[in-house]
Amino acid sequence: MRWVKHGVIFAPNGVSPWMSTHASLPIADVIDDARLRIYFGTRDGHGRSHTSYIEVSAADPANVLYIHDEPIVELGPPGTFDDNGVMPSWLVNDGSRKLLYYIGWNPQVTVSYRVSIGLAVSTDGGRTFTKFSLGPVCDRGVDEPYFSTGPCVLKDGDRYKMWYASGTGWTFVEDRPEPLYHIKYAESRDGVRWERTGQVCVDYDHFARAIGRPCVYRDEKLYKMLYSYRGLQGYRTNANISYRLGYAESEDGITWVRKDDEVGIGRSEDGWDSQMIEYCYVLKHSGRTYLFYNGNGFGQSGIGYATLDGD
Repeated sequence: MRWVKHGVIFAPNGVSPWMSTHASLPIADVIDDARLRIYFGTRDGHGRSHTSYIEVSAADPANVLYIHDEPIVELGPPGTFDDNGVMPSWLVNDGSRKLLYYIGWNPQVTVSYRVSIGLAVSTDGGRTFTKFSLGPVCDRGVDEPYFSTGPCVLKDGDRYKMWYASGTGWTFVEDRPEPLYHIKYAESRDGVRWERTGQVCVDYDHFARAIGRPCVYRDEKLYKMLYSYRGLQGYRTNANISYRLGYAESEDGITWVRKDDEVGIGRSEDGWDSQMIEYCYVLKHSGRTYLFYNGNGFGQSGIGYATLDGD
């Protein structure tokens, strides 16, 4: 693969109190031949995450046609898993419904946060969403005591398949708690109740200590996955340690072979994605393959895109 970068599409300008900074974890959905809708997570002045969307031209995604003026999923009541943040992770087109799997946030005392997986459902083409439940559809449990988050979900026949970030612990770096997580696999018959297999799809190596936001798609007979990974110490400011994109392939979606050298895209020498590149989403539409992704500051510098060379 070789991706051709086309620059930034959108970044909040700080005018809206609920959309002050960040446009993180982009998800692209086709509205029609001419338009794409891009869902993203943004932050208010208190650092709480909200989910909303923009609409862009499919021919030129840098041409923003519409910016939605409110969050599409409400924060949860005090004490629930998403009372301090709702951040999008994946969208499934399931017949007349659209299933939005999202990350629910809670601040914690002994560590920085707790994250879980929530579900919201749209029956009006993705303009509005209603939460499936007040509780998460996937959370920490007996076999995963830290957290489950950042899912990618594909419907394959009568099964829903999920790849997600599974926390394995926290470690303190210069007195600051830092999470450790890798990518695991789960299945479901209804998209709500998940059978977690314990299968690790992409694991740690000598460098990677945080591996997440899997993006899985089918290409002929292969499953292909792009994901974000980073080191542990200094990743917020040191580009050599910070997020970059990785790539893996699988014949069954369960056992994966890492081929990070073939990802075909990296950080720029300067500009909005020179320090980090992360949280990508692949969309195929009208003979083109788009890669939407974030750059510096975990989405603070906005959403950009690239296209696959040769399409």
